[in-house]
Amino acid sequence: MAAKDKKNGPEKQRESTYINREISWLSFNQRVLLEAADPTVPLLERLKFLMIYQSNLEEFYRVRIGILTHHALLTPEQRDPISGMLPEEQIQAVLRITREQQTLMESVWKGIREELRSHKVDVLDFKRINKVDELMSKKLFGDIKGLLNPQIIDAGNQLPFLWGEESYIVAFLSRGNEQKIAIIALDRVPGYLSFEIDGCQKIVMTSQLVRHFLPLLMKKETVGQSVEVKVTRNADVFLSSVAGREEDFRQKTASMLSKRKREMPVRVQICGKLSDGEKALLIKKLRVPEKSVFITSVPFDLSFRSCISNQDHFRYEERKPAREIGLKKGEYFSYIEKHDLLLSFPFQSMMPFVDLIYEAADDPEVLSIKITLYRMSVSSKIAAALAYAADRGKDVLCLLELRARFDEQNNIDYSEMLEDAGCRVIYGLPDKKVHSKLFVITRQHGGNISYITQVGTGNYNEVTGEQYTDLSLITADEAAGREAEATFAALSSGEIPPEMHTLWIAPLSFKNRVLDFLDREIAKGSQGRVAIKVNSLNSLEIMEKLIECSRAGVRVELFIRGICCLRPGIPGKTDNIVVKSVIGRWLEHSRIYKFGEGEDERLFIGSGDLLNRNLERRVEAFVEVKTPETRQQINQILLALRNDREKSRVMQPDGSYVRESGGEGTSSQEALYRYFSQIRVTDPAFHPEAAGDGENREPVLDSLFRKIKGFFGGKTAAK
Repeated sequence: MAAKDKKNGPEKQRESTYINREISWLSFNQRVLLEAADPTVPLLERLKFLMIYQSNLEEFYRVRIGILTHHALLTPEQRDPISGMLPEEQIQAVLRITREQQTLMESVWKGIREELRSHKVDVLDFKRINKVDELMSKKLFGDIKGLLNPQIIDAGNQLPFLWGEESYIVAFLSRGNEQKIAIIALDRVPGYLSFEIDGCQKIVMTSQLVRHFLPLLMKKETVGQSVEVKVTRNADVFLSSVAGREEDFRQKTASMLSKRKREMPVRVQICGKLSDGEKALLIKKLRVPEKSVFITSVPFDLSFRSCISNQDHFRYEERKPAREIGLKKGEYFSYIEKHDLLLSFPFQSMMPFVDLIYEAADDPEVLSIKITLYRMSVSSKIAAALAYAADRGKDVLCLLELRARFDEQNNIDYSEMLEDAGCRVIYGLPDKKVHSKLFVITRQHGGNISYITQVGTGNYNEVTGEQYTDLSLITADEAAGREAEATFAALSSGEIPPEMHTLWIAPLSFKNRVLDFLDREIAKGSQGRVAIKVNSLNSLEIMEKLIECSRAGVRVELFIRGICCLRPGIPGKTDNIVVKSVIGRWLEHSRIYKFGEGEDERLFIGSGDLLNRNLERRVEAFVEVKTPETRQQINQILLALRNDREKSRVMQPDGSYVRESGGEGTSSQEALYRYFSQIRVTDPAFHPEAAGDGENREPVLDSLFRKIKGFFGGKTAAK
């Protein structure tokens, strides 16, 4: 009874103001799915959004439902502090919403498939296949037949272990009265094959191809029903596996990766139809509750999008990042000593930052280069530049966070490669991820020390730099440089960075500064202004302060792509708060904090969202944007988001999102592409002497890329 009363007390009050984190995330992923359903989005981009929806949901189950499953087993009575829901209540809500979204997903897939067929791209349906297509498909089956190794068991025996992230064909067989089950792993065959007939491209999903021609593989058995099965396994195994610095971090991380694939299932997907009896038997053998089993008609692998030819008009119009910003190689130091430089991705290229590293490598006055690395691209140009700098005799320190979820193996490989190239590599703190995007160059002019510091909102990753909207501020501010050096000194000693003043370094200098600046606006009453752009918000302390802002009359704009646990527009609580979410061709990823306006305005950018993990359990870095030019650029971003009527949705008091109606406005991303792609360094007083490109880098780079090729199986494309 006490628990019930508690639920009807403060928790019930909170339910009217707050939204459960998991439910809010599912709402975000539905907005992704709605882009796949939007007829104004080019056809192949709609297919891409459908792929993203599936991939997002897979990761969500692996991580978030994995965590809730552990909580349901270990602390079943512990309620979520925001929504008051028990772990099992949250799991049930997620399962219900996922099933509701699956109906929309299947409808979207059906529409995309039909539209593809109308444009002579036919994803074959083997239930309705014609003789010519079947003959061509049979030939394709013959090409892959030797790669298929069926494992046959008696129907009364347990299934062999099904690895997470992999697909299997499960078929029911019979020979006389003897019932058997065949399991065929698809890990050795491509997800799709294709051929062309009379100008029509035929896409053959390998799983359906194998199911259709199973009798050719099982000649001694009578083949009954068959389905494709994919098991999603709990990925929440990291912290308990690698806590403690006494053992080798890389070795423990590798061990965790192996363990992750063997963890308990949190979801099973079945593509295809079974009789009720066969379905019940399969679920029993998978040892998973029926509530966690999803029967779907949508293929698990939609990557055939990449092979569709001659359909450029069904893709977004090409948008290349602007490589030219008005600075030549050798001019960056001279410019940054006098001006802050802001780069905005993907509208501008990441290559100016790479050029800066090379300039530091060739500058005889540079003593050291330090950088935090979280997620890196395969064959990273930034890694190549760091290795080149180490070869040139610079002290290069790379803090490489091995716990970047699902990028762990990539980071293990890079840690070995960078060490081999002469860089010093450290791995951060045992109980806090280093998620900051922080870089500092230290120089010595005679007896004077100076710094060039970079703080970013996104990873040092050239691939995602063309897919995510992010910001990178580069400054010669002396105080920022000293604090960046102090941050690296603390991390090198295995310590949490101390409280800073010029930089905000989480966990000690982030949340308190945000709260202080919100109090500053509360003191202004109706003259107060707050604009925050982040990916997620679930901190109860921050949300309570935002409610206080609203009650004081402060106008609060929240541009939040994903999770937002605060409901806007509730009379007397959040009626001065507006929440907008933008889902477009690029992933909104930059973090901006604006307090006040006009001469009283303060602007900050950095790596952290307003999630509890960013505020308390991660090392994040933020810097103030101070110069008129860079402040104008940040305000242009906020203005574009404010005016977006094409790709933004506004959160309603009930937690739903709707397109904003009324007025005129374009896609914020298109507007910002036009704006930033035209920006050039324009200071008429800036005419530095070209410093040259330094000595020949080719031998070092050739050696580095050979190492990358060895680590990543020949995938390198960097030149």
